[in-house]
Amino acid sequence: MAISSTLWSQLQSIDQGQEGMSRLIGFARVSTKDQDLSAQLDDLETAGCIKIFRGKQSGKSDDNEEKLEELLEFVEEGDTVVLTKLDRMGRSLSKILTTIEALQAKGVSVKTLDGQVDTQSNNPMQRAMTQLLGVFAELEHSIIVDRLQSGRVRTGKLGGRPSALSAEKAKNVRKLFKEGMSKRSLSLKYEVSRATIKRVIEG
Repeated sequence: MAISSTLWSQLQSIDQGQEGMSRLIGFARVSTKDQDLSAQLDDLETAGCIKIFRGKQSGKSDDNEEKLEELLEFVEEGDTVVLTKLDRMGRSLSKILTTIEALQAKGVSVKTLDGQVDTQSNNPMQRAMTQLLGVFAELEHSIIVDRLQSGRVRTGKLGGRPSALSAEKAKNVRKLFKEGMSKRSLSLKYEVSRATIKRVIEG
């Protein structure tokens, strides 16, 4: 299969940095049922991925979360998760960031074949990109919360406040925190404030 010079340079970079050191694990996703994964799978296989997890999302079907959980369970310290582009990891920036941080907590790096993200790189631009992801994810989260609050004001639905997290979710929060996920990432993942996460952890 013919591949672009940009993709080829990324493949060489991965081979040089990972040879004999870690496994390459791919993740591919399409956004609608009528799209297929062929192009992504070809690129990830060419990159040397020994296993590729596949997610598919649409308005009515969403198994991406399940596939990401399977990926997190499978990877081990020293592995590298490879994607063709960062947006293949999820539909929202906050979800992408929480997944990256969960992987990093296990000692797993993330790299995209388009060269935009490489969490293992010491390149200042790559580090800055990862930091910017966090800034934009928080902004995205704040916008969503603001819209929800504005909607409640407009509809007059300002009644009693339900519990922010179920007992099961609270248990998962404590588990993920012990595994290394930050309070910020947990708040983004469960769409609650950091104060709520703090109360769950310290409760």
